[in-house]
Amino acid sequence: MSGTVRLIRNHRLTQAVDYAYAASVDAPVRSLWLAGACPLDAEGRTVAVGDFAAQAHQVMRNLITVLEDEGAALTDLVRTTVYVASSRQEDLVTAWEVYRSYLGSHDVPSTLLGVTVLGYTDQLVEVEAVAVLS
Repeated sequence: MSGTVRLIRNHRLTQAVDYAYAASVDAPVRSLWLAGACPLDAEGRTVAVGDFAAQAHQVMRNLITVLEDEGAALTDLVRTTVYVASSRQEDLVTAWEVYRSYLGSHDVPSTLLGVTVLGYTDQLVEVEAVAVLS
């Protein structure tokens, strides 16, 4: 984990969640506010039409690429939002499990949302994030 980001667990709330309740960052820092990472290939096409897990993998690979190009890593994330275009909880869980597999022990505060539609044709998953670097 980055020395800049400290994840906070609140022991007065349930521990049956796989994310921290908050993150703390001491100044001075550099912040990265990332647009939603989408399941697009290098030509701008939506990959893995109809496959929540495969799209989540592409989203995470694209998110990592942006972070790496800025000298950051997933462990520099302080907040994420995971959007899944479905009203079925099992689809949200499928995308979440892929997302969590990339984060490992860095269980950054996050929100998981089911939404009606996302911006690209056949898009099922999107992850937006905030990262902080010392």
